[in-house]
Amino acid sequence: MLQIRKATSADIDAMMSCYDSARAYMRASGNASQWTNGYPSRELVAKDISQGAAYVGLDDNGEIVMAFAFFIGADPTYAVIEGGRWLNDLPYGTIHRLASNGSQHGMLRQCVDFCMSMTGNIRLDTHADNSTMLHAVGRLGFTRCGTIYCADGTPRIAFQKTAQNRNCWR
Repeated sequence: MLQIRKATSADIDAMMSCYDSARAYMRASGNASQWTNGYPSRELVAKDISQGAAYVGLDDNGEIVMAFAFFIGADPTYAVIEGGRWLNDLPYGTIHRLASNGSQHGMLRQCVDFCMSMTGNIRLDTHADNSTMLHAVGRLGFTRCGTIYCADGTPRIAFQKTAQNRNCWR
């Protein structure tokens, strides 16, 4: 089990290493179009940290093996959803930019467990080519709710998990 804590500016290099590993894994597993052009940038990660939304997961040796951002509150990207609907309109948290260095399995599960302890209503999205994430969110009880669009206009498959999940495809 990882120890998860808020990230500090001293963690940026280790976080960027997790993002580099995740990008390499995506490319090796057929996901060539997500997280391109250096996304997430060092500046974006620093902004997440300054907003108190960046987190790291540490292994038993205290090494950072996971990084993610978790925002509680409305995400403007999720204001419009196509091809379905959200499970509810209650306040929620959003997981963004989850990555690991690849040394351990089950990072999403540990991230979700941590985030669910803060709010019982979580949303996230992923690229259609991210087969690993698509499989993992299904295993963890997320419901596919439709398609959202990133700020750059690219589509993402949107999911939601609540303390009492129910299907949003009616």
